[in-house]
Amino acid sequence: MPGPAAQGVCGSGRQKSVQRALLQSAVQAAVPAAALGAGGAMYLPLLAFLCLMPRAARLGELKAFVVPHSHMDVGWVYTVQESMHAYAANVYTSVVEELMKGKQRKFIAVEQEFFRLWWDTVATDVHKQQVHQLLQEGRLEFVIGGQVMHDEAVTQIDDQILQLTEGHGFLYGTFGVRPQFSWHVDPFGASATTPTLFALAGFNAHLISRIDYDLKDNMQKTKRLQFVWRGSPSLSEKQEIFTHVMDQYSYCTPSHIPFSDRSGFYWNGIAVFPDPPKDGVYPDMSLPVTDATIHLYAQTMVANIKKRAAWFQTPDVLWPWGCDKQFFNASVQYANMDPLLDYINKHADEFGVTVQYSTLSDYFQAVYNRNLTWDIQNDQDFLPYSTEPFQAWTGFYTSRSVLKGIARRASSLLYAGESFFTQYVRKYPAGSVCKFWALQQLCSLRWAVSEVQHHDGITGTESPKVKDMYMNHLKHGVHDVKKLMASIILDTDSAEKNGKVYSYIYNKDTEKQGTRKAEQYIIVYNPLAWNITTFVMVTMSYSTVSVYDELGHPVPAQIQSSAESPATYDLYILVTISGLGYRRYSVKLSTDKESAFIARSVKYGRKVIKHADCQRRRLIPVSNDCYTVMLDQNTNLMYSITDRETNRTVQVTQEFLEYHVNGDVNKGPISDNYLFTPSGSAVQESEAVGLEVVSGNLVKEIRQYFYRNITARDYIYVAYSRIYSVPGGYDGKQLCHRIEQEYRAGPLELNLEAILRTSTNLNTKQTLYTDNNGYQMQKRPYKAYVNNTMARNYYPMVQTAYIEDDSMRLMLLAERSHGVSSQGNGQVEVMLHRRLWNNLEWDLNYNLTLNDTSVVRPVFWLILGTKPVVDVLYQRSGLALEHRPVVMYGELTDKSKPQGQLHSVQSDPVTLPDNLHLQTLSIPGWTYSSNHTEQLQNIHKGTQKQEDADFRRVLLRIRHLYEVGEDPLLSQPVTVNLKLLLKGLGTVVVVEERSLTGTWDINTSDRWKWKTAQHLSKGLSNNTKKTTENCTVTIYPKEIRTFFVYFQDQ
Repeated sequence: MPGPAAQGVCGSGRQKSVQRALLQSAVQAAVPAAALGAGGAMYLPLLAFLCLMPRAARLGELKAFVVPHSHMDVGWVYTVQESMHAYAANVYTSVVEELMKGKQRKFIAVEQEFFRLWWDTVATDVHKQQVHQLLQEGRLEFVIGGQVMHDEAVTQIDDQILQLTEGHGFLYGTFGVRPQFSWHVDPFGASATTPTLFALAGFNAHLISRIDYDLKDNMQKTKRLQFVWRGSPSLSEKQEIFTHVMDQYSYCTPSHIPFSDRSGFYWNGIAVFPDPPKDGVYPDMSLPVTDATIHLYAQTMVANIKKRAAWFQTPDVLWPWGCDKQFFNASVQYANMDPLLDYINKHADEFGVTVQYSTLSDYFQAVYNRNLTWDIQNDQDFLPYSTEPFQAWTGFYTSRSVLKGIARRASSLLYAGESFFTQYVRKYPAGSVCKFWALQQLCSLRWAVSEVQHHDGITGTESPKVKDMYMNHLKHGVHDVKKLMASIILDTDSAEKNGKVYSYIYNKDTEKQGTRKAEQYIIVYNPLAWNITTFVMVTMSYSTVSVYDELGHPVPAQIQSSAESPATYDLYILVTISGLGYRRYSVKLSTDKESAFIARSVKYGRKVIKHADCQRRRLIPVSNDCYTVMLDQNTNLMYSITDRETNRTVQVTQEFLEYHVNGDVNKGPISDNYLFTPSGSAVQESEAVGLEVVSGNLVKEIRQYFYRNITARDYIYVAYSRIYSVPGGYDGKQLCHRIEQEYRAGPLELNLEAILRTSTNLNTKQTLYTDNNGYQMQKRPYKAYVNNTMARNYYPMVQTAYIEDDSMRLMLLAERSHGVSSQGNGQVEVMLHRRLWNNLEWDLNYNLTLNDTSVVRPVFWLILGTKPVVDVLYQRSGLALEHRPVVMYGELTDKSKPQGQLHSVQSDPVTLPDNLHLQTLSIPGWTYSSNHTEQLQNIHKGTQKQEDADFRRVLLRIRHLYEVGEDPLLSQPVTVNLKLLLKGLGTVVVVEERSLTGTWDINTSDRWKWKTAQHLSKGLSNNTKKTTENCTVTIYPKEIRTFFVYFQDQ
């Protein structure tokens, strides 16, 4: 996605107007007057440009690597189906056919979703044979290899790994190829997590483009666009990767040529929607290369190559040839570029440049062979991203919050469904649920969750119809996995075989919550590899019910009037479940002493915030064993939180505010899907607050309603805050140490951006900490800029953000991504929702104005405590929020009475230490051989059985949650016996350690080691890990270890 600004061949980017001017000046400086006839004398004063070229250029030592590519957004403006029909299928068909016509021709393919659709539905047998041949010859190369080019700012690490694994599994299984280079040219900023993941996947080099404009300018001037990036402070040198930042021309060929009013180097023109033109004539087709134009084209290309060469340390120049939606007619592309490259090479002494078609590996191999010493980049990321002083790309951190929430909940359900199915296959080999059908249900959601990670997907920067496409695919996949989990329950519990079970995962963003009948059973699955104690909430139509476990024992529960509907009740059930286990609870009508506790409610009248009497403050305490929350009765706002363990009180106030933004481009900078450009400071639009406190023996809930004024009929924002009290005999440490908060915002008025600001008396020095993708934290000191300071101090919060002083830390955990900032000392503000419209022609043409009329209901968990206490709590708490228990329901009949014993899945639970996370437990279904030589032989012989699935191979990933030195105990290495860990699934017979996506044997994966001041020779970096014969592994801080596990047949 180039982005809006000037119109050009590829939709044009915000950067393109600057690029066009730069190229024009470079070309004019390089073109001799005689070349353009009598009028060419205008260029004579600029001939000095050639004399300023480095000596190497005049001697023909510059070598340009021309990399043909097509940037194919999996979404953005057009749906995947529209793109396949209009251009994407033609890209692969025509590229493959044209590559076969010239041995010198090459091409790189990136997004696997389009390629897989082409492979499965369009490619002929001849095309498929040709692809195999081109890959073997190294003329077609897959880079990145994921389903999509994922966003880096708002994606969660599990989802990044999923989409990469999905693509890599297909490529290795089909072709035996393993991508070794990244091409992350379009994500809006660069996270420090990504280089670590690509290193773990076996990549030799990483390529990015979109970083802050002023930083890139400085890096160009100092020739520091290439470096060795150590993205993880704990993994450091072990998982470093050479990184190339594209120069200011980015991934698109500069389209302006001074001798034509058409774009240059795009001879096939611009893709047309919805149907390709029948006559094959597309808009803006570049002037053909002829005897009359070839010298002019050569001068234009050479001038740009030389300009780029001046920004890098080697004479090897990466020259991307392509842009968005290009090469849909590869014939005309190569037919024009072939003679142009030949012409430049024949005149290499004159131009000082040689050129060649290349893949990305050709380029990086040349740079690697130079054996230079490279700078080291530490674990700092390249976020946020700005293209101009008033173009801070920080709005998309929150855009389309509903989609962001649905995507994360779908990912969480997939995580649960994968381990649920894996256990079923291992424990019930003769089960009646068809395993091939089951795998199809999981694959449906794998594809949908992978797809939405695209950098114009979960970012919220797509058109409404593309948003609907993502939502429909996610909902369909969620339905499939719910159906699968319900089927497994039916098959494994004889009581339900004669009953009726259906799964139910409530998401307030998308559907109304139906009430449950009083007589029912509830099955609760814990997808985490830890024992959990938590509450699940069920909406009931009756207020007098009792809850029982499998043994018929009463279970602690509380019921209260629902805040959403006065005719229903919220039933909170205290559940305790072992790792990867599930429990079954019965809910029955009851009026005896075993009934759920009925909470009481106290309502307080609306209060006007600005007129509060601060001298006569009246405080209302709401407490559990860990916190006392004080509410100011004069304002109905929160006043303070006391950490009861240390008896330290922090003043805490939470308010909703709104940023007003401009929508008229004639009056100044605008906000849109991508950009956040506030017209001024956030203002308080709610003058009055209503308050209700619901108190029970298990749950206390604070309900705050925010109104425009004291007489307004409808509230505009809502905040629900809950704290829990856990009875004796239960492990309630995690549950006690959090304040669960749920907000309601929307529909907003036009051109408003809603935030929740939490203000404290902590002396934070306006420093904020936010996470990269739920994997590691970044320190964010407030920075002053000449323009747009507020927006440029917004950062992505995927899961975690906190502020702190010398002794106390206030942390927020989120279940979807948001923009977050600290605009004042002791403050943290989270952007909740955006609704925008502007009259920028580019936004209007592509329907990218973000007129989002939805209601959003994000959830946060607030943790307050000393730094050591919060360090112990936050990692597991964040994952507990991300992967809340899956609840399934069934009708309670005589045949589904308590069974007298806990379900067998509770025996031999999968339980990890507190500092390790079971990141993946799944059956991918891949049929490829884990022996690379054997896999290549199978492909060559055609013995791969694509229609079959292998249910014997289990994919296991374990992640160490802590950084080196973060906690005295939890930051220590941990030794795990995989046989003992997985004994509940059967007898482990073989464990193979693999690269992150499974395609490399870790013992044979040799990545390039780039020369740095700390490592004075290049070579190969082997990541050999020791897995002993008894399957014992030691996992060090921040490591992600990946294994194939095979069990003894049952």
